[in-house]
Amino acid sequence: MNNDPSQFTLYSGGHRGAEAEFGKLAEKYGVKEVNYSFEGHNPERNVGIRTLNQEELEKGNISMEIVSTRLSRSFSKGNKIRKVIQSIFHMVNSGYQIFVVGWILPDKTVKGGTGWGVELGKLFNRPIFVYEQDRKAWFSWVDNDWQEVTPVIHHKTFAGTGTRNLTDDALKAMEALFKRTFNN
Repeated sequence: MNNDPSQFTLYSGGHRGAEAEFGKLAEKYGVKEVNYSFEGHNPERNVGIRTLNQEELEKGNISMEIVSTRLSRSFSKGNKIRKVIQSIFHMVNSGYQIFVVGWILPDKTVKGGTGWGVELGKLFNRPIFVYEQDRKAWFSWVDNDWQEVTPVIHHKTFAGTGTRNLTDDALKAMEALFKRTFNN
């Protein structure tokens, strides 16, 4: 397989935490980077910003009741969270593999808004990888359950998202993912 990093593109949102860190790693390893944003959003990372207009945001629009039902928890009906949910649609729709940092809950969803990216990945039948910060390991969604794995970025397009609150172990795991993929 050709692991020329310049042939790969990270799709993310540039938010503080996992998204900004995925972006820093993409830059370090020479991977192209697209960060979806929207009016009124101030991402930590400003590389490859792609500001979504209202029409584009609408493509990712979904009832907050569906999001809440799918994740078994309620989300505010505020405009900002809706735009975040809409921009997550564009990340997952653009990136074939989905890489996430966060926490897998007992109901098999992922904590917070990050969980919506995982649920979309499931709906789109995409390879999903979650670094579970408490268990200090990567997991993949296989046969309707989480299985521990050692992932590699093997698709030219991938999405990176997750928590704003990264552990030191998560930072090391993210670095190791890029090193495994691009230092062969």
